[in-house]
Order: sequence, then structure tokens, then C-alpha cells
Amino acid sequence: MFTLMELVQPQSLEEAYEILTKRKNNIVIGGSAFLRMGKKRIGAGIDLSALNLNIIEESSDYIEIGATTTLRDLEVSPILNKYFDGVLPKSVRDIIGVQFRNVVTVGGSVFSRYGFSDLIVGLLALQTEVELYNGGRILLEEFLNKKYEKDILVKLYIKKNNANAIYKCMRNSRSDYPILNMAVSKENDNLKICVGARPQRATIAVKASEFLSQNELNEENIMKASEIAAEELVFGSNMRASKEYRKAICKSLVKNALMEVSSC
Repeated sequence: MFTLMELVQPQSLEEAYEILTKRKNNIVIGGSAFLRMGKKRIGAGIDLSALNLNIIEESSDYIEIGATTTLRDLEVSPILNKYFDGVLPKSVRDIIGVQFRNVVTVGGSVFSRYGFSDLIVGLLALQTEVELYNGGRILLEEFLNKKYEKDILVKLYIKKNNANAIYKCMRNSRSDYPILNMAVSKENDNLKICVGARPQRATIAVKASEFLSQNELNEENIMKASEIAAEELVFGSNMRASKEYRKAICKSLVKNALMEVSSC
């Protein structure tokens, strides 16, 4: 259990950022779901709930998702279920349970860059941008590879296009953390293969994605792409699975996802 010395509820992002950077142990607390699983002494816990960031809105070009939107909000959103074959609702629906998804926020999940995150791998397969208060608006891929800096995630922007997308994962049990997760998207002839829970954070299988984008999407090339993905990515071992098992699972999940997206 974490220890919180002070709870503050700023009325603006400027105020929130000023408090965040005032002391090293001041943090944005989000839904606090994962904080409860460890021990941490926090100076000021910053609650963003007064800033109206619990939103899922659709404009002509983008879907905007605010930082305090919960995973449950994503799961039941009519907007997100309408686009990209519902890949984002599908990616979060098996995370622990409904009560848990009712408190975990998008901002907390994405900003923390958890390696096991089901949401991040789904977002990475789409054209997603992250808006940071101080760091500005950047591609999710760039954010994931960026060195950690104190900042506040404000919104996500997902480009509206005609992409089809598929989410897959392997778990020891339905509510457990994933052994491996992945998402594949297809927009016209462009394929993107993303793999997470390696157990490192999600990344794009660049060589495999480029191979399929430049060649016909048939069974032979799908098999080859799944092998390329398994070879180019780095896997590790933890209490849930060995790196060898993850590599074998990667081939299978990539193949199944590509077969499915090819029929969309």
C-alpha cells in the first residue's frame, strides 16, 4: 500500500504541472490501481478529475480520448466499437475485472508505459498521437521510446481511417496478465504488426511489417512474416513464461492475426 502525504485537485493543467515538478516525489495518481500493489511514499498526489479529461470524442479527422477516461469507458464506448473493428474495446475487456477497469485510467496506463499493457499494443497498431502538457503532441511510438521526463498526459488522438485491426493475446488464465499480446492493423496495402508483453513494452515488428506491406498478403507470405517477427523482436523470461515460449507464441499469434485481418 502506498503512503500519500497530501492530495491535491488542481483546477488547471498549468497548476497541476507546477505541483508535479515542485518535488521529486509528487506524482499524478490516476486511478491508483497499480499504486496499491506496491509500496511507495508520495508527497503530493495530483488528482486530475476536475479538469474534464474523461472524454471520448469524435471530430472529422480524429478520435480524442482524455487522460482520466477509464478502461471501462473504452470498453463500452459506441465510438470506439464502431471504428477499427472494435480493436481497443477488445484489447481491454479481459483486464482483471469490471471493477478494476472502472478505476484504471488511460493516462495512467499509457504514461507508465507498462510492458504488459494490452491497451498500448492496441493503440500502437493505430495512428495514435500522445498530447503531453510540456512535451507537446508526438507519435505514440516516439513517446514509448522517449526517455522518462516528468509530464502530464492530457489526451490521445487516434487518426480516423479505414484501417482494419485485430488484437490477440495469450494468458495463463482469463484475468491474468498476458504472456504475450499483439495487434495487427491493415490500411489499404500497409500492414503494421505490434507485439507487447515480451515482457518488455510494446513495439512494432518493423521488418515483418515492411515485408507484408511490400508483398501480397497470402498464406505463404503470412507464414514468412510471422517468422520474421519472431526473429527480429527481443523476448525475455519471467514468472509467466520463458523467452523461448514467448518466441514460439509470437509466431502463432502473428500468423492467426494476419489470417484474420486478411479476410476483413
